[in-house]
Amino acid sequence: MNRISSQPGLVSLDDRRRPEQPPALVLVAHGSRDPRTLNTVHELLDQVRAQRPDLPVHLGHIELNEPLLPDTLASLGTAEAVLVPLLLSRGYHVKRDIPEMAAASAARTRVAAPLGPHPLLVETLHARLIEAGWGTNEETRRTSAVVLASAGSRDPDSAVDTRRTAHLLSDRLGVPVVPAYASAATPTVDTAIRALAARGRDRVAVASYFTAPGLFATQCAAKAPWIASAPLGTHPAMADLILHRYDQVAGRRGATSHELPALAV
Repeated sequence: MNRISSQPGLVSLDDRRRPEQPPALVLVAHGSRDPRTLNTVHELLDQVRAQRPDLPVHLGHIELNEPLLPDTLASLGTAEAVLVPLLLSRGYHVKRDIPEMAAASAARTRVAAPLGPHPLLVETLHARLIEAGWGTNEETRRTSAVVLASAGSRDPDSAVDTRRTAHLLSDRLGVPVVPAYASAATPTVDTAIRALAARGRDRVAVASYFTAPGLFATQCAAKAPWIASAPLGTHPAMADLILHRYDQVAGRRGATSHELPALAV
């Protein structure tokens, strides 16, 4: 005989309950006036939804684009949600803006770590460099190097995270990788390129450490003396990483092949 559970909304058939709804995933993007950025974010959301169709997925922006994060959280009422910053390092937005917006809402929220540093970002950076024409042999490796170009922040933890990514990418490529910044921090991309040239590294690629195309990414790429890679964009590893950061906070284990227990970063 079918029985109705004593908990509202849960119907039990032969004492079997429907699985509870998982916490919503709210992807928190910075926002940009460049329409390519918003297109990239929406494509990433589509990838996440395709990989985890049972998961409620929402978007909220810190500024410049709608929906703004407070509006997205308001639409959730008192539901549970995990906020995943579409940001590559720690900084003011991760430490202050997002937690404060979350605390001001009625939703039951937890905030995941930023995407970086993480080996999946290095996988994406490597793939973008290969697409741009990266290639070395034993001879050319001695004159090759990479400038890891990112937006920059006044927060010292952001620089620590970017240097960590540069170190991981250097291990992957077998050449020096120097972090450089478009604003708010030093060295600039120009300065990093000159410093590498002074060390005999004149075959320099610029790796675009940006989540999407935009003004900073375009400016940094234009300074490349050799090749410049595209931003991280919609590489499949990005959606994997978004879900990994969600699962770390939501406590979802063994859900799909995207769980990454060996990656402790």
